[in-house]
Amino acid sequence: MASSTRFAESALLNQSNWFDDEQGGIVATIGDVARAAGVSRSTVSYALSGKRTISEETRERIEQAIRELDFTPNAGARALATSQTMVIGLLVQFFRDEFSPAMLQYVLPITEAAREEGYDVLMMTEEDGPHALRRVTDSDMVDGVVLLNVAHDDPRIPMLRAARQPGALVGLPRDTDGLDVFDLDFGESARMLVDHLHERGHREIILISPHEHVIARGGAYAWRFRDAALERAARYGLRIHPYWGQTEQPAINEALHVILDERPEATAIIVHNDAMIAALPWVLNARGVRVPDDLSVVGIYTEDFGRLFSLPYTAIETSPDKLGRAAVQALVRRMQDADGAGAPIVRFIAPELTDRGSTR
Repeated sequence: MASSTRFAESALLNQSNWFDDEQGGIVATIGDVARAAGVSRSTVSYALSGKRTISEETRERIEQAIRELDFTPNAGARALATSQTMVIGLLVQFFRDEFSPAMLQYVLPITEAAREEGYDVLMMTEEDGPHALRRVTDSDMVDGVVLLNVAHDDPRIPMLRAARQPGALVGLPRDTDGLDVFDLDFGESARMLVDHLHERGHREIILISPHEHVIARGGAYAWRFRDAALERAARYGLRIHPYWGQTEQPAINEALHVILDERPEATAIIVHNDAMIAALPWVLNARGVRVPDDLSVVGIYTEDFGRLFSLPYTAIETSPDKLGRAAVQALVRRMQDADGAGAPIVRFIAPELTDRGSTR
């Protein structure tokens, strides 16, 4: 270990004096940082590796020089010196029965939050999630892991618990023991939407859920929302008509037409399916249905998603930005100070309803 540390410090110390980046500009080196901070190259190396003590005043000068010069130390040398890769693994699975543009909304805030903390992100999308997780943790390619698309009995979780690196989840599994878990309160989201329609006098409501396959593979968010909506409607004595949704055309439009034909008595519709609600304006326009005069519409999606598909509907914000950032921040705390990070937490983001005037 000592020889590895000496090799790493030597690599940091002997980083080239200068080189051109891809745009043809000069990239700062450890020598540039040393000159700007008024210290030796070895002192900069010690500050980067953290293996030797330097004064706080000297460290601040070095950090200021690094910021001003936009210096990036050799990643391989830094990993050897600190036993850290400064990389977070992100495991994402894209399914045909889920709407990929909606899932991508979680990826961007996770990568942004990681960069703000000084980490890069290695994203893995392969179908064999447990194998991917084991590969990157056993080989020490990452310092920690974030899991997306978390299933009720997620096969990746036993592998994550066995790994040396900590993890954080965006999505609620059956067993949360020992895990930092972040998710939207889907049950409360459904209750808020039913309450909203009940307060406006609606008695016959259509409910469109994610694809049935999402339930089959353990997508708990789908049944948490659906069950809560059905329970709330029953409490008020409302008639709610549940349907499974689709995620690909032409099945999406065909399903919407079938549902609306079968329930002409319905005065409102709740859509918990990104692909279906993205297509809904076109279908309603084709049928000559006016919102909210003929049909009240509410949904659950992000504000950005609504802008992308020009959706004018009252909706619950799914908050991928809050969830992704919370997961990364908790993971970084645990990576940097496992003892001081405290006990693992399960945190639900409170739903927020934005009234866009699509109900009456």
